[in-house]
Amino acid sequence: MTIRQAEGSTATAPPTAAAARRRITVRGVVQGVGFRPFVHTLATELGLTGHVTNTGEGVVAEVEGAPAALARFGERLSGEAPPLAVVETVDGQDIALAGDTGFRILPSRAHGPSRTLVAPDAATCAACLAELTDPADRRHRHPFLSCTHCGPRFTIVTAIPYDRALTTMDRFPMCPRCAREYADPGDRRFHAQPIACHDCGPRLRLLTADPADRTRPPRPAPGTDPVADTRRLLAAGKIVAVKGLGGYHLVCDASDDTAVTLLRRRKARGDKPFALMARHVDEVTHLVRVGAEERALLTGPVRPIVLLRRTPHPAPAPGAPTLSDAVAPGSPDLGVMLPYTPLHHLLLGLPGDAPGPRLLVMTSGNVAGEPIVTDDDEAVRRLAHLADAWLTHDRPIRIPCDDSVVRISDGEPLFVRRSRGYAPFPVPLPVPVRPALATGGDLKNVFCLAEGHRAWLSAHIGDMDDVATQFAFERAEEHLETVTGVRPQLLAADRHPGYRSGRWAQCHTDGRPLVRVQHHHAHIAAAMAEHGLRDGHPVIGVAFDGTGYGDDHTIWGGEILLADYDGYRRFGQLAYVQLPGGDTTVRRPYRMALAHLRAAGIDWAAELPPVAACPPDERRLLARQLERDLNCVPTSSMGRLFDAVSSLAGVCHRAGYEAQAAIALEAAALTAGEAPGPGYAFALRAGQTGPAAADLVADPAPVLTAVVEDLRAGTAVPLIAARFHTAVADLVRRCCASARERAGLTTVALTGGVFANTLLAETTARLLREDGFTVLRHRRVPPNDGGLALGQIVVAARTAGAAVR
Repeated sequence: MTIRQAEGSTATAPPTAAAARRRITVRGVVQGVGFRPFVHTLATELGLTGHVTNTGEGVVAEVEGAPAALARFGERLSGEAPPLAVVETVDGQDIALAGDTGFRILPSRAHGPSRTLVAPDAATCAACLAELTDPADRRHRHPFLSCTHCGPRFTIVTAIPYDRALTTMDRFPMCPRCAREYADPGDRRFHAQPIACHDCGPRLRLLTADPADRTRPPRPAPGTDPVADTRRLLAAGKIVAVKGLGGYHLVCDASDDTAVTLLRRRKARGDKPFALMARHVDEVTHLVRVGAEERALLTGPVRPIVLLRRTPHPAPAPGAPTLSDAVAPGSPDLGVMLPYTPLHHLLLGLPGDAPGPRLLVMTSGNVAGEPIVTDDDEAVRRLAHLADAWLTHDRPIRIPCDDSVVRISDGEPLFVRRSRGYAPFPVPLPVPVRPALATGGDLKNVFCLAEGHRAWLSAHIGDMDDVATQFAFERAEEHLETVTGVRPQLLAADRHPGYRSGRWAQCHTDGRPLVRVQHHHAHIAAAMAEHGLRDGHPVIGVAFDGTGYGDDHTIWGGEILLADYDGYRRFGQLAYVQLPGGDTTVRRPYRMALAHLRAAGIDWAAELPPVAACPPDERRLLARQLERDLNCVPTSSMGRLFDAVSSLAGVCHRAGYEAQAAIALEAAALTAGEAPGPGYAFALRAGQTGPAAADLVADPAPVLTAVVEDLRAGTAVPLIAARFHTAVADLVRRCCASARERAGLTTVALTGGVFANTLLAETTARLLREDGFTVLRHRRVPPNDGGLALGQIVVAARTAGAAVR
């Protein structure tokens, strides 16, 4: 790392000087990661004197000594930084000698704007885990042990600079032994802000509900060991709300059919898969395929939920834990994570503990559609009908943070949800932006603050149709402003007139400009931004999702746009079809199948699966609704076409959670077991003229006709599903070839929630690369609406900048 010289300073000390002094400012993730202790140790080793402190700008050190030692100090600052640190810049300036004796860590300075980066929460490190399991260690079985290399960060910080007094640990005075460790430069917990032990807290408490009268508040359990008592409850089939780093989990034994089914019913979760927690990777290798990349994610410092492909016919290994079929019915994947807090390790059992559940269901502690619960009193109130007991503690959670969900696709991570362990680490921007706030979308809401060349995305907020989620959004936005120091001068939101995220932005402009960004343009801009594309680099943007407000006031979702940050042109689209009844049809894919069949001119024959699935009275009403075009919005959504084909093939007729029909169709295609053959083909025709018209329109009628023919010929459903996936990938290939021919573009961005389907995404990317295209896939933010705000930020900044110019 080359130390940048401040204006007016010299690169080296005067040749005649026996000593020199420099003020060095280190920016990046350098607070809450043991950076000041590292600086102290490094300076002492090199014989330098001076001091170091946290400020709103980062870590500032003044070091004095021999010029050669100062040079080595600067070189080693970034190369030997602590494991969780990310050094972005090191700025140095020569200053006057002060004649210090020794090197000190000074109290933090909170003056001025915050420009440092808060570290995400990190999983328990190996050194702390060794202490947890060592009966001779004073932190043996301590559920809150951490050090400068692990533990809570983002979820407990209340302000910057990062000091204990500005975290939720400020209510726990350090005991004498912890205070000595905290002050000892040679200790691993030197200035570790969450430092704690059995003597100084925090402390666990187990509350239990009265099964005969769940209207009564829970009471403290009579046992003396809350963790051991909780393990016994879980082994007995109970559901326990467990307070974690970023909120409560609902936990039960994943091998217990009755417990898992009960949790599913209480939470009104339908068939949506639950996430699992296992003690180590070997506990699940008989159930899923674990490659080197997946193993690295599972065992790394973040410990997200990793989506792993299920083994088609798992052979029960001797001694391997069993899994209830109710955990993830019909899903091609299992979401697995390993313990990331000491409490998790204790729940799964340490060596010598009595046998207990080896696989735990770990699902967000909330009612469907609401944000994850963080407050203890609120947890008792809101989860009263879900949990039999509460394992809680007295360390407050400052900001909610759900588990991240990641999978490996084409050998690289693909986010489904970017949250714990990643938020609030910023995404670098290829274009500078003025201080701005983008409010994201209404599903999978994530907002974004940005300034200069950095964009900070929030943790996962949730679906904005719930009032509690809207309050959570507001609290999280205030908190992220506090820890980033960004004071937005510009707001950005989706164009959809009914989005609550957009209404919030409208109500909070306070005289600031608000830029409305088209949904699919934002998706494409997000992919461009995370890949570092600069101005003047337009792409072919393929944006496939379920719902996005179009320029012609219809529902878009099967779009191919020629786009850059400044604007876009609609080059291709899926042909419009009627969407009868809005959300009702989303929940009942058979309705979408019937609408597509009618648009394709295919009779509703009684033997077709969606016709049989639709009750006769509803079918008659639906026919009249479509005929008269009543409450029918035109849609070009690829997500809705996946729903339609899923029902048409007899795979899924009712969706209990978002994208269930499409996920089930992908699961079927993965079991095809043979090449899909020539497949199906969309018809391509020229589009009509008009401001929102596309050059090309993809008509799915031939595909639907071929599916019906295959059904009547007795073709296996997995083969039909595979052929449909191939047809969609081939459609993208053909449209991109046409766009290259007409516009000369050779870079393709694949984005939108449909491309969370790895079978489709990987097939499409492979075909495009074979044709010589550069393919951009999401790697830093999700392809779904969880990445939308990043695109809104860069588009709005360009739009507002152009307006000013």
